[in-house]
Amino acid sequence: MSVLKVQDLAKSFGGVRAVQGVSFTVEAGELLALIGPNGAGKTTCFNMLNGQLRPDQGEVELGGESIRGLAPREIWRKGVGRTFQITATFASMTVIENVQMALVSHDRRTLGLFARTAGLYRKEALSLLDLVGMADQSERPCGVLAYGDLKRVELAVALANGPRLLLMDEPTAGMAPQERIALMALTAEIVRARNIAVLFTEHDMDVVFAHADRIIVLNRGELIAEGAPEAVRANARVQQVYLGSGGHH
Repeated sequence: MSVLKVQDLAKSFGGVRAVQGVSFTVEAGELLALIGPNGAGKTTCFNMLNGQLRPDQGEVELGGESIRGLAPREIWRKGVGRTFQITATFASMTVIENVQMALVSHDRRTLGLFARTAGLYRKEALSLLDLVGMADQSERPCGVLAYGDLKRVELAVALANGPRLLLMDEPTAGMAPQERIALMALTAEIVRARNIAVLFTEHDMDVVFAHADRIIVLNRGELIAEGAPEAVRANARVQQVYLGSGGHH
């Protein structure tokens, strides 16, 4: 059974059909890239999957159970991790505190004074930081980190609820090309080892073709292509959509 199954998803805003009849699945341990020109409906699609937007129609299933219309928090509880375009860490807190917060929060303990939880989950937090190569910076405040390092912390935070599915909206936005490839290589390694399904949006075609197992292409709210990277790259309609910008935009 697919980890994520999306069937006939649709959303309109004031008569404009942002997403129309989109269907796809994501399997465990698979990295599925969602690409398309600006305004194609990628963010709208994402926000319906993570509970920020309610679909007008269609079904969203996680491990065979409907999560359509649930609040973001409930969806997170069911094992959907999420990284944001804008890094959502608490700048004044240390790297390890940010990961501990995520672990505590998943465990449904009321935070109360964070000081009391300082000893909680330290080991688990360190092992997640180790996984993303940030254990040596665990005591630094997030506010002083380099951008690429922040993204690694963000990945550790997203993994804190032991997700079955990871939703990554432009995970490498704002990073240098080499850092982008490195972050996605790290992500791919972790999710395959842990059998996590991943759906990610990405502008950088090099990153997409280097790491996606499969690609789906949205254009004006419709799915126009789906398949292995090479097949999608060779697809005439996809080339047409990206035409004039050398495959990038």
